[in-house]
This record gives sequence, C-alpha cells and structure tokens, in this order.
Amino acid sequence: MELCLKLLDVSVVNAFAVPGGYVYLTREILASLDNEAELAGVMGHEIGHITARHSAQQYSRAQLAQIGLIVPEVLGIPGASALAQLGVGMLFLRFSRDNERQADELGVEYSSKAGYDATQMATFFETLERMNPGSDQSGLPAWFSTHPSPEDRVGAVRKRAREWRQELGLQAPKVNRDIYLRGLDGLVYGEDPRQGYVADHVFYHPGLLFQFPVPAGWKLNNTPSQVQMVSQGKDAVILFSIVAGPSPREAARTFVSRTKGDVIRSEALQVNGLTSQRMVSDLRTDQGLVRVLSYFIQKEKKVFVFHGLTSRNQYPKYEGSFDGAMRQFQELTDPRRIDVQPNRIRLRTTDRADILEDALRFLDVPDKKLKEVVLLNGGDPKQRVPAETLLKVVERGR
Repeated sequence: MELCLKLLDVSVVNAFAVPGGYVYLTREILASLDNEAELAGVMGHEIGHITARHSAQQYSRAQLAQIGLIVPEVLGIPGASALAQLGVGMLFLRFSRDNERQADELGVEYSSKAGYDATQMATFFETLERMNPGSDQSGLPAWFSTHPSPEDRVGAVRKRAREWRQELGLQAPKVNRDIYLRGLDGLVYGEDPRQGYVADHVFYHPGLLFQFPVPAGWKLNNTPSQVQMVSQGKDAVILFSIVAGPSPREAARTFVSRTKGDVIRSEALQVNGLTSQRMVSDLRTDQGLVRVLSYFIQKEKKVFVFHGLTSRNQYPKYEGSFDGAMRQFQELTDPRRIDVQPNRIRLRTTDRADILEDALRFLDVPDKKLKEVVLLNGGDPKQRVPAETLLKVVERGR
C-alpha cells in the first residue's frame, strides 16, 4: 500500500487518516507542531490507524450515516460529493480509546524506527491539552473530537518511546527543531481572508471579487468548494458555489435535470447588473418535500449559484432571508475589502536566556496575544528558553 500525504488549507488543528493510505494534515496543525519529531509522531499515529484498519472500520459506519441525507452532488455542486463524504467521515471517525492506544504504540514504533525521538509525540499531546485545559470536548481542538485520549496517554507514550530507543540502540534520536521551524516561516496562520471572510454581516471574497450579505443570526461556514449558511433554528440552509455552464439559464436546466425537481416558477432577471435566473422548485427526499429557491448569476465566465433549502411548510418564513442574501450579490470593488492579508507565522531569535513568556514579550508580542503565542511555542509560559532560540510569533495581517 502506498502512502499519500495531503495538506488541507484550513485553520483547524487536526490530522486524520482514511482508508487507502491517505493521511491528511491541516495547515494549523503544522503551525502548532514544534519540530520534525513531533511531526513524525503525528504521522506515525495516523498511519497506525490505517495499518490497524481503524479508519476502515469507522469509515464503514460513516457511509451508513449518508442514508437519508441530501447529498450536495444532487444540487449540482462540482466536487462536493467527495467533500461531503470527507466531512461525514471526519464526523464519524471517532476512535475508541483502545484504538488510540494501539495507534499511539504504532506511532512510537514507526517514528522511532525512522530515527526520531518519539517522546516528542507526548510533548505535542501536552501542548494540545494546554490549548483547552479542563474543557469539554466541544471546546477542544478537532484532534480531540476524533482522537479521545486514553488514560495516562502521555506517560504511556514516553515509556514506550524509551523502550524503543533502548531496543534500537538510538543514542541521539532526531528532533530537528530549527530545520522544521524554518520551514514554517511565512505560513498562513488562522483564517485566510483572501479566501473569503465576514465583516459587518457581509461575506467578502477578495480573490473572486464578489460580496453578499449574511442573514442576521445565521451561522456561516466557508469551505474551499462552497459557502454554507445555516439558520438559527437549523431548519434552513443557503448553499453558495460556482458551477459549470455557459449561462444562468443552462445552469438552471442542468440543476433541474440532476435533481428531477418540480419547477414552480423560473424567471430571468438582473442582479445588480449581472444576468441571472431565479427559480423555485420542489425536491423529493426521504424526509419529504424540500422547497428550494435558486439564483444562477453570471459574472464574467463563471456562474455563481445560491440554493436556499427548507421544508415546503417553512418556505414562506425563509423566502425573504433567501432573497435578501441572493439578490444583493454584487461585484466587490472596495479596495479596503480587497487588499487584505492573512496572519502569518514568523520566526524570531532570542537574544538572551529567559522564560518563554518573557522572551516573547521581549520579541514585542502584546500581552493580549501572549497566551496564544505561548501555546504556539509549546504552551508552558515558565519554560526556560536559552539564548539564540528560534521562536514562532504571529505577524498580523491587514
């Protein structure tokens, strides 16, 4: 079996594996790691889930969860089917503590055999714990939502790492801190506003130069393939994406053909000077009829699509919210909203020995950001830091 490593450009601290040898690391977990040995431990842990077939067992459960769901593929969103399956998979790939113990042991074995200091994996687990000490799982990094901690996990990893070091005769196992950190310099940290952001209840996309309002009280989730907005009552959703098609009218016809929907009405119109098609249709699902308000909007050579979905009974309640967001789609021209930059990881070198929190203060990290940056550097504010030590700081975007 070949291993395929993928980096996800998302601001969530997580790593996970799926059947077939695919290991995914998020951009944010790379920022949180402190050396190559920690990276090797995390990768070894995820490979352990694959070789022990934990991912295959859990993925089978995830596939069952798709029964009765409205699959985005039906809505004609390209690439969304795989993304939806991945999302459902991440939701259900919650391993047992026994699975975690086995993956930890395999991760220690694999990283040790690669010549790394496997105790660093335990150090990273401690960093993750410090991110939300004493919090329930809903407040923990995504890693803990899918990787519940076995009892005495840190101690068990350290003990097994010492055993493997002795068995392999590793005299100076690799850590490679500075090499790893230098590779992070300039890495985007947190949300990347160039891929879309919300300000003053408006969603702006500087890369594609558009904007539209977000209904008051609705929760927005921005993914690489679509924007999802969910009502407060979680009984209505607006999906926004880009689809293939020569015109809004053809895109609407393709949607009807794919969904086998019953068209209630369809009309051509202009949305802020852009050629568009507005359509109301009913879709039959296992849960009953779903009414959909769709806008297909031509902007340059792309067709931008909104779908507002809710039950037919609830549709009169939400039609105004659907229309209000979709009809106000327009070109983004404000330079202040276009010229935005993300936060980035930058490396700085300490001039003198100090404790971590004071060293970061000396590097001009403001007190209000000190806790965040301490966590980024291992999480122990009283840790002794020698002179000439590389530390991560956050360069604020604009």
